[in-house]
This record gives sequence, C-alpha cells and structure tokens, in this order.
Amino acid sequence: MKIRVTVIHALPEAQTIVELELRQGATVADALVASGLRQILPGNSFAGYRIGIWGACVLPDVELRDFDRVEIYRELVADPKQARRQRARRQRIPGTRR
Repeated sequence: MKIRVTVIHALPEAQTIVELELRQGATVADALVASGLRQILPGNSFAGYRIGIWGACVLPDVELRDFDRVEIYRELVADPKQARRQRARRQRIPGTRR
C-alpha cells in the first residue's frame, strides 16, 4: 500500500513543494531523501535543520501517514517577539504612551 506526502521547503523568495508516493511505513527521513531537496540546501545536508509535520517538530524516524506535510524549517533571522517589539516602537506616535 502507498501513502501520499508532501515535502516543503520555503525561503523568503521561493517555495519548493515536492509531492511523493511512498510505501506505507515510510519515515520522515525516507521522505526527505526521496524529495531530492538535499541538493538545494547549503552543504547538501539536512543537518542543522528542524523538521516538522503540519507545524509540529518531529524526529526523522517518525512514521508518516497518508497526506502528511513534511516541512523543512530554516533558521529564523530574528526572534519573532523581539521583531514585533521593534516594529511597535517604530510605529509609536511621539508624545503618546502608545
């Protein structure tokens, strides 16, 4: 029996989506290898990247289910909370507490 999964890697300027058909019992690691996305990553390796399924971080040995979406997360360039604070500071109106 086969399962269908999608592997996604997104950059600010481009998104790569690979749809795969894998054997039942395939793992996240199997999907990453089958996707061929390793060739576009710096160092040609998944090392150092966090991987998730539908937004939840997982280990490479997690078994996939039909219609899972495997996501390769890039490093954040800024802490989201800190970036939000900086944007709020820039938008304040002078002379107000807001």
